[in-house]
Amino acid sequence: MLSLDQLPEGTLLPRYNRPALRQRIVHFGFGAFHRSHQAVCADILAAEQQSDWGYCECEINPANTGELIKALRQQDMLYSVTEKADGSLKTRVVGVVKEALYRHGDGIEKIINAMCQPDVAIVSATVTEKGYCYMPATGELNPDHPAIVHDLAHPEQPDSLPGIILAAIKRRRALNLPPFSVMSCDNMPENGRVTRNVVVQLAQMQDPALADYIRQHITFPSTMVDRIVPAMTPEAFEELSHKLGCSDPVGVECEPFFQWVIEDNFVAGRPQWEKAGAELVADVLPYEEMKLRMLNGSHSLLAYLGYLAGYEHISDCMDDPCYLRAARSLMLDEQAPTLSTTGVDLVAYADSLIARYKNRAIKHRTFQIATDGTQKLPQRWLDSIRWHLANGSRFELLALGVAAWMRFVSGVDEQGREIIINDPLSGELAKRVAQSAEGEERIAALLSLREVFGNDLPDSSAFRERLSHYYQLLLKTGAKEAVRQAIG
Repeated sequence: MLSLDQLPEGTLLPRYNRPALRQRIVHFGFGAFHRSHQAVCADILAAEQQSDWGYCECEINPANTGELIKALRQQDMLYSVTEKADGSLKTRVVGVVKEALYRHGDGIEKIINAMCQPDVAIVSATVTEKGYCYMPATGELNPDHPAIVHDLAHPEQPDSLPGIILAAIKRRRALNLPPFSVMSCDNMPENGRVTRNVVVQLAQMQDPALADYIRQHITFPSTMVDRIVPAMTPEAFEELSHKLGCSDPVGVECEPFFQWVIEDNFVAGRPQWEKAGAELVADVLPYEEMKLRMLNGSHSLLAYLGYLAGYEHISDCMDDPCYLRAARSLMLDEQAPTLSTTGVDLVAYADSLIARYKNRAIKHRTFQIATDGTQKLPQRWLDSIRWHLANGSRFELLALGVAAWMRFVSGVDEQGREIIINDPLSGELAKRVAQSAEGEERIAALLSLREVFGNDLPDSSAFRERLSHYYQLLLKTGAKEAVRQAIG
């Protein structure tokens, strides 16, 4: 358990007036990223600006047993964040959490009640792309998602994130409480628009008058978030305990880099995030596209090709000159031309990303990044491929990336070992793999996932030709040689 008395000298402790914090933000998804990003920002404001914006943390994933929330409660709602770079580390203890709730221990009703407290001005989320019950190819609500089907039948006992938010909005309106803003901090282009879509479209199916109320009174600001935060493993926790002088089961490690770009569109106020390093802008989309395509897109390329080649971490990929060159070329030659971003030195940005990827203190596993591919491909690669098809330009590394994903979800690595596929569509992927022969038949079976590839890409002969070329190359030569040939 975290013990403030045992922490090393120089640790930043929450010496501000914690009882004075008000529960003004309800956040869904108390994962490693949120703990090291948005919560740290709030902690800086409490310490340096006497901010009173505190958090209620909520876990609603049915698979989550609440162990993290229970551990947080046992150590007075405190946890540590350690920034790691090669040869240095810096730890702070975050103290802005006022309450922590989880589905199986507290129930959805208590979580909805927490959202209906008068002080609540913002509901935020880091639940990953799959938590929004949407179709990545369109950004619209998936009405056939099991949780949405449940919520339509039982709106007063919601199961999904959109359903829970909707239930709270409905209750607040009935109680004459002011509206809040809903802020997604997940890696989706125009994540505010996606969140608005799923909430409004679900409301339209339940109660059209409520949908009109949301359109008029609730805002859904978009954000772009960036910080590399590896998943904590047993080995990482053991190493962290040694460094801290005590255990911290809620502790997290991350890189020093921090970026948060926020659309300044809030109906009930907001923290002064700009005083803790965030940027408040009118339009987040150019920043989102730059980060999703250059950072996340190259991360996914390294993840699938790295895992297939036997590289465990992103920093291991950086030790291979061909992989390093491929990542940088993807960013500058195939992703940068597709962007609407202006006033940014994209070469300097790419070089900064490569430097971050080389940080060996951060053990960012290729397998971790490779999860949930069906939710990530559209915004990281496929929209860029559409741009190149429309402009008649080359997209060799993007095609290689999609081929590597297909190779990965086929379920066997280059050494013949089973690959465990963690993806919301894992059952459908396994079915299509099992029913198709290796090669062109496999490509066709996976391309027919319209919720991922849409209706246009499967019908593009130019796309299919480059995809087939690289898929066959991966089968014949393996990932390392395929990368070498792709970069020329």
